[in-house]
Amino acid sequence: MLGLMIWGVRTSWHTEDDGEFFCPDCGGDRSYHRRTGTRRLTVLSVPLLSRGSAGSVIECSACHRHYDSGALLTPTTTRFSAMLRDAVHTVALAVLTAGGTSGRPARDAAVGAVRAAGFSDCTEDQLLGLLAAIVADEGRYGASQELGHYSFADQPIDGCGSWLSIELHEALEPLSDHLDDLGRERVLLQGAHIALADGPYLPAEREVLEAVGRCLSLNRDDIDRLLAAAATTG
Repeated sequence: MLGLMIWGVRTSWHTEDDGEFFCPDCGGDRSYHRRTGTRRLTVLSVPLLSRGSAGSVIECSACHRHYDSGALLTPTTTRFSAMLRDAVHTVALAVLTAGGTSGRPARDAAVGAVRAAGFSDCTEDQLLGLLAAIVADEGRYGASQELGHYSFADQPIDGCGSWLSIELHEALEPLSDHLDDLGRERVLLQGAHIALADGPYLPAEREVLEAVGRCLSLNRDDIDRLLAAAATTG
């Protein structure tokens, strides 16, 4: 028994860096320390010989629980809010670019959705300015010089123009991993409500919304069901 008390193994930890993460145990954003451990043989509690690496852990500075590096893949609540805000903004731009901006109801719906998502100071002029810049760059986006209906018929990526396709993928696909089914459906329906604000879906609007659904990892049947339900109830 005495021998068991004399000998032991202790892990010493060295902090490599720190940052902020979403702690699963605390249920909120917390600071963390990334720590690397080394196991050492101890005699009378004095560390002597190295017994190898204990690996790297993420340690919450509040609850001190240890997690593997995968814990950093979950966005903080601040980052998640920004991702959701950017996603709705991108969807609104895509739908307006597809359907044109001649109808005030669609413009108002787009501004309302973007404000509700977190861009509280968004104005109609700001959205129209972004759309004008997109449409004016004919060589890059393949659009007409008029801020009317954007044509996707000859575009190779997901039925969208190259700019819209890239933006939708970059804004929606990372977010999709952190949304449940209802969350993904809600983002799609926000786009649908903008498109329907001034009448039935135009073919280009429908193409964009289907691309939004695919970027959100919704299957075709669910996309069709949601868009049909929005058109019926809208």
